[in-house]
Amino acid sequence: MTSRRLPALLLTLLSLLLTACVTDDTTAGGTNPRIEAPSLSAQLRPGDTMTISLLGIPEPQTTSVQIDEQGFVRLQYIGAVTASGLTTAELSQSIRETYIAKQYFTTLDVSVNVTERYIYIGGEVQRPGRIPWSPDLTLAKAVQSAGGFSLYAKETKVTLTRDRKAYEFDVRLAQRQPEQDPLLFPGDSIQVPRSAF
Repeated sequence: MTSRRLPALLLTLLSLLLTACVTDDTTAGGTNPRIEAPSLSAQLRPGDTMTISLLGIPEPQTTSVQIDEQGFVRLQYIGAVTASGLTTAELSQSIRETYIAKQYFTTLDVSVNVTERYIYIGGEVQRPGRIPWSPDLTLAKAVQSAGGFSLYAKETKVTLTRDRKAYEFDVRLAQRQPEQDPLLFPGDSIQVPRSAF
């Protein structure tokens, strides 16, 4: 009876041992998460800076504005206008319709031109703040643009926030393996935590 139970017991122990040895790649530092790019990179995002020109009116105006964190631009007479998620053509149309609906003008043309787009980096880097966005900007390049990590940075637990979702990245891995280094998009925010040691 005992000899029959021994193989079953050994098999169970071996199964438990193998299960205990399996680790998740993300916790072992094997891979960084894959995150979706914004559906349309032509869409305006918080932090985008642009010039808005009102034309075809007695006194044409050009204003420089930035989309705030709530996704609005604020304009003279009409106040807040939703900009985030729209294209420049859609924003132009929305501004035009708002001025006409509020009876400030009966007719006008609106031109919207994006001048600068940014990503933001904070925490344990040499120069926290905003960094001009370019199509080839990656997480590791953004850290370099901010002067590199500070002495106390936790380089393996850097948080990238996009569209109100946070993802954790190992930037050391991204520096060693370029395919693990995600492209950044305007409005992305990076936070580098402080190491406990």
